[in-house]
Amino acid sequence: MSSLFDPLRQRARALKPTRTAVVYPMSAPALDAAFEAADAGYIEPVLVGPRAAMTALMQRHQRQTDRFEIVDTDDDAPQAARQAALLARDRAVHALMKGSLHTDEYMSAIVARDAGLRTRRRISHVFVFGFPAYPKLLALTDAAVNIAPGLADKVDIVQNAIDLCRALGVATPKVAVLAATETVNPAMPVTIEAAALSKMAERGQIRHGIVDGPLAFDLAISARAAAEKAVVSPVAGDPDVLLAPNIETGNTLYKQAAWLAGAELGGLVIGAAVPVLLTSRADSVQTRINSCILANLYAHWLAGQA
Repeated sequence: MSSLFDPLRQRARALKPTRTAVVYPMSAPALDAAFEAADAGYIEPVLVGPRAAMTALMQRHQRQTDRFEIVDTDDDAPQAARQAALLARDRAVHALMKGSLHTDEYMSAIVARDAGLRTRRRISHVFVFGFPAYPKLLALTDAAVNIAPGLADKVDIVQNAIDLCRALGVATPKVAVLAATETVNPAMPVTIEAAALSKMAERGQIRHGIVDGPLAFDLAISARAAAEKAVVSPVAGDPDVLLAPNIETGNTLYKQAAWLAGAELGGLVIGAAVPVLLTSRADSVQTRINSCILANLYAHWLAGQA
């Protein structure tokens, strides 16, 4: 069966595998994703964690124990995360991939000031979905990192998502700024922020994309719904990115897409010096591999921007 991710797979296979620190891969799904993404040519894993325990786990699951470089650490997940962040800082690796440690342990090491991975941008997360009922890949941000972003935060969040879409081959991504209504209402600050983001994009404060909002979800996704409500929008019915107003909205949309709508997906944290894979311990191996595809394409795109 064909997939909207297929063109990305083809592009990533044609590129050099991205050298990726896999942080504390102490579960079968984490190891499986590293091996399968390497088999497909998307990443070159560097396993960061306790050598003896990782080797024993690979042996139990009949995986080749000497295939990848191992950076040995104590059996301590935060230490493994700190070591991986330093590898990225020194450009010994060009992406980071979460294994089986807690998200706060992983992200704390990455955003630590001495890790050297911060940029001028705020870090944010982007999911990329392939829906059976939508004709192209659709990104959603932010459903995982920023809890209640303000206007200045959303500028970076939108720009991060635009950059990822450009790395995936979308020349001028269209961003729908979601709200409960398509009208600006002073009683709903999210609608004012949406209007401000639209104007900021028009004036070049957000670059390389088309941003419009506020848009209710139905208007964002359906040109017919927009026409019935007489809403004229350059984005309605054809977005590449949905900007959620807060993490509750974004996280709910993501889980509905994954668990009810049958969407294929991958995800990536943008805004650090290297792409960061923030997979959940509940994610399938395929979702982890799709995330490796995104990391590969984005890492090569970043290198081209330098």
